[in-house]
Amino acid sequence: MSYIVPIGPYHPALEEPIHAKLYTEGEVIKDAEVFVGYNHRGIEKLATERNAIQTLVLVERVCGICSHSHALTYALAVEAINQLEVPKRGEYIRVITAELERLHSHFLWAGIALHIIGHDSMFMHTWDAREDIMDMLEELSGNRVNYAMVTIGGARRDISDEMRSSFEQRLDKLQKALDRVVELCVNDKTVALRTKGVGVMTTEEAVRMGAVGPHARASGVDVDVRRDSPYCSYGDFEFKVPVLDSCDVYARVVVRLLECYESISIIRQALQNLPAGPINLGNKLPKIKEGVHTSRHEAPRGQLIYQVVGDGGFNNHRVSIHVPSYKNTPTVPVMLRNNTVADAGLIIASIDPCFSCLDR
Repeated sequence: MSYIVPIGPYHPALEEPIHAKLYTEGEVIKDAEVFVGYNHRGIEKLATERNAIQTLVLVERVCGICSHSHALTYALAVEAINQLEVPKRGEYIRVITAELERLHSHFLWAGIALHIIGHDSMFMHTWDAREDIMDMLEELSGNRVNYAMVTIGGARRDISDEMRSSFEQRLDKLQKALDRVVELCVNDKTVALRTKGVGVMTTEEAVRMGAVGPHARASGVDVDVRRDSPYCSYGDFEFKVPVLDSCDVYARVVVRLLECYESISIIRQALQNLPAGPINLGNKLPKIKEGVHTSRHEAPRGQLIYQVVGDGGFNNHRVSIHVPSYKNTPTVPVMLRNNTVADAGLIIASIDPCFSCLDR
């Protein structure tokens, strides 16, 4: 028999506000539609009423998980319009914060995915390791969610020698925890049965639909803004971009875990080679010169884009935010087809959705 099965906009298997309408034959999903827009907050409009420093505070609240990514991408655009050159030490501190945020995001997502699978012991183990990342972010910034590490022209807080030593010890502990998580996720039969061959999106479909970030790389699309168009001194660091071609939920789990190793490596390199000198250009409130610039950053979920338009005043004339979930959400119906209703929550979650970002 044919049924229409609704999931969301609020659902026990997926707390994000998305509504998926599943058209099923028995337990098999034959087609699906996705609806968003339940969380709109008018942030782009609010940005036109604020100066550059106030906007940093505002855009950090687009998303609680990738708040540094939003502040950084906005700052990159304003700095380009005003032709400001950020001190090297400030850029390295920005990179360290960005990679800690990526670790935090990936560990958080892995834990939620394992919880949806039903592997709660692994969920708790993963989130226990995530606490070490949160502790590092708190030691660095004083905050556990919105880090306020970015100012126009650099970083807001410096890294002391004691903090560098502490971070290196914490990273050793985190890498051991990551080894354990990877070993269990790769070899565990429960994870394999629930993820392998589930929610397939081929490389051709990923390219056609414009998927980005780990979601695209799990479908064989070799793209990463940090490597392809370096910014914030990312060209100074050696790192790999993990790409898998099994194109299923299992690949999306593994790709994010492999990226955690690269983030740890980047942080180690930045700590060991941290340049001397100032961390910012001072705390003067800048006017945003007349002009327009589009900046890109490889956020934890994929390419994040900000376009900022200045008219020579203190406030933004226009801020346009293009988030990774905007690109990845349209791929959900493709992945749902020919899977079972029981796997729908996990498949939707496999894009690491942030509808708070999407419905900004």
